[in-house]
Amino acid sequence: MTTPSAAPAAIPAVTADTPVRVRFCPSPTGTPHVGLIRTALFNWAYARHTGGKMIFRIEDTDSARDSEESYHQLLDALKWLGIDWDEGVEVGGPHAPYRQSQRSELYQDVIAKLREGGHIYESYSTPDEIEARHRAAGRDPKLGYDGFDRDLSEEQVAAFKADGREAVLRLRMPDEDITFTDLVRGEITFKAGSVPDFAVVRANGAPLYTLVNPVDDALMGITHVLRGEDLLSSTPRQIALYRALYAVGVAEYMPEFGHLPYVMGQGNKKLSKRDPESSLFVHRERGFIPEGLLNYLSLLGWSLSADEDIFTVEQLVKNFDIHDVLANPARFDLKKAEAINGTHVRLLDPAVFRERLVPYLRHEGLVGEILTEREEEILTESAPLVQERITLLGEAPEMLAFLFKSDDAIDVAADARKGLPENVTEVLDAALAALGPIDDWSAENIQSALKQALVEDLGIKPRLAFGPVRTAISGRRISPPLFESMVILGKESSLARLRAFRG
Repeated sequence: MTTPSAAPAAIPAVTADTPVRVRFCPSPTGTPHVGLIRTALFNWAYARHTGGKMIFRIEDTDSARDSEESYHQLLDALKWLGIDWDEGVEVGGPHAPYRQSQRSELYQDVIAKLREGGHIYESYSTPDEIEARHRAAGRDPKLGYDGFDRDLSEEQVAAFKADGREAVLRLRMPDEDITFTDLVRGEITFKAGSVPDFAVVRANGAPLYTLVNPVDDALMGITHVLRGEDLLSSTPRQIALYRALYAVGVAEYMPEFGHLPYVMGQGNKKLSKRDPESSLFVHRERGFIPEGLLNYLSLLGWSLSADEDIFTVEQLVKNFDIHDVLANPARFDLKKAEAINGTHVRLLDPAVFRERLVPYLRHEGLVGEILTEREEEILTESAPLVQERITLLGEAPEMLAFLFKSDDAIDVAADARKGLPENVTEVLDAALAALGPIDDWSAENIQSALKQALVEDLGIKPRLAFGPVRTAISGRRISPPLFESMVILGKESSLARLRAFRG
């Protein structure tokens, strides 16, 4: 039987000249949510800012919950946002494989070293037995493991085994305070005895997440563990395990820890996976663009400056420092996110904006898989009309649909029909009479003719004059600029729609 070890030797800290190595290590469960992706973004930005490395590995040891679908969604999310990695799944690297499920031999080797060094021990106590001991001693029965098996004699161990008992393996926590300096929160101390010896290996020999996560960090030379605030309570366990890993020659140094602030939803509650605004793909479907969403996610705990909310990914990389991240919870404000996205939409090169509209138009059935020559023409001419007017790409199909529909397929929205004046027929007759003679079908000529006929001749106020024409052309009360839209449709189609609406 292995005798308990002395307290592990002091472990060196990461030095200032050690190249930065950060990691993003999600479990492939469910769809990616904004809090998780914010963690990936901050790790990536810090790696790129420091010239370090980003490692992307997958924590997939929970076969009951993990899925390949979720794994591929994680890849899709990061690639869409432009968050790349230097080592990890899909790209390989010197520490492959990068999926926990494929690293079991490595873990068993480390477990053997920890057992040999006396850092972990067999624990036969059942939850009921632990609770009963607490009650008998007048302690809170929910205190957790009580250290009973730490120093079992060989006779006790033999008796447990004779009874057919199976043991989990637990790490010996140090009998002293554990203090570390969090990169976000400053110095934090966990009092001696506040964290019980914790299980690292199941009774069947399978290592638990509490072991494999720090082991992977140690083997991969991670220098900075940047993760969510919800994992702060597990940090003393990681530190204790790191000390043991150093003592057995697995770890070279203690990484620095930084715990990122919670992302809050409405009502100042932690953003839940069930909240619609937590789903990254819901935002993409609505028409967020990577530039806008990355900008906004960066603001969830960090800022470029007090008065600068809009910035590029290049500016983020140039300025991001984990030491500048705030400890206070960050609230996901959908309206602000949309406003920032709208700014980035307007900053897009017109040709890029045009191309990004295509999937949304296709999704609504307005264009086919391959655009016809006429569809290409309509898109090229109409995209500039809405680039200044939308905040989300998903708003474009509703605004542009009338340009892609045939003249007899225009549906008139209820609010557009309701707002029409009583003399709508007179207005349409005047518009038709004014537009018919135009030879040079330009926005200027259309505007001039309609202004003369409707504002000057009929005496209709300018803000009301063109409503019936707009409704006839687009079927909507609000549309892209009317005269430019009529140019895109052409004279024949524009007049046909006016006649059809007049009835």
